[in-house]
Amino acid sequence: MRPETIKKLCCPFDKGDLTLTEITKEISGNILEGFFVCTICKRLYPIVKGIPIMSPDEFREFKLEQPLLERWEKHLNGHSFANFRLVGPENRAKELS
Repeated sequence: MRPETIKKLCCPFDKGDLTLTEITKEISGNILEGFFVCTICKRLYPIVKGIPIMSPDEFREFKLEQPLLERWEKHLNGHSFANFRLVGPENRAKELS
């Protein structure tokens, strides 16, 4: 994914801005792996092989995305992932109960 493309994207659900976490880049600067998080709804959209996965929730499968998120755990800064959204550490206890 080219960096200039990122500036044109927004959350497909609420048109919120996206924050980018880069995990792997090519020498040319293209992003191979990473994720976006919507600043409003906190949905997480993975980038796999340079392609952002921005499908509606009903077409996403958690079990397919879970291995990526486990690999990227250190980049989640203590947050977890539930219902395709980032859940803060303070809400994690509620999620587990």
